Amino acid sequence: MPNLTIRPATQADIPAATQVAAAAYQHAFAHILEPEILATRTPASFAPRFAADLPNLHLATRSNTIIGFSLMTNRHIDMMFVTPHAHRTGAGAALLTNCESRGANSLECFRDNHKARAFYESHAWKLTCAYTRRFADQDHAFVYYEKEAVLF
Repeated sequence: MPNLTIRPATQADIPAATQVAAAAYQHAFAHILEPEILATRTPASFAPRFAADLPNLHLATRSNTIIGFSLMTNRHIDMMFVTPHAHRTGAGAALLTNCESRGANSLECFRDNHKARAFYESHAWKLTCAYTRRFADQDHAFVYYEKEAVLF
């Protein structure tokens, strides 16, 4: 298997990164979010956020192909996704380790995203609270995780 690289994104990466975001989002949340919400999460919907937060966007690549990404604000992981075909290849763990090395100490996830929750818990992230909040104009259940930052 070709080497996995985690690197900061560039402006030129945004189109491919938004394709990964849209595909991964659809896959991860098909059982959680309503179809009308999922339909709005297109590459075009991710592009403005990625452009605005470009310094905080990091990519997982194999053979120069983007297979995942993370987006952080301060020390909070806002988004972290890996394409479905790259699940269980180490890309998610590498992205998470990269976030931790940049000081990540919190993240939020849908309560019913059981695969993501198991992944975070297997990497020593601790569930600190559960709550309901508005997301896409509807109430959804979330959980909040924290981890003591380990700066390398």
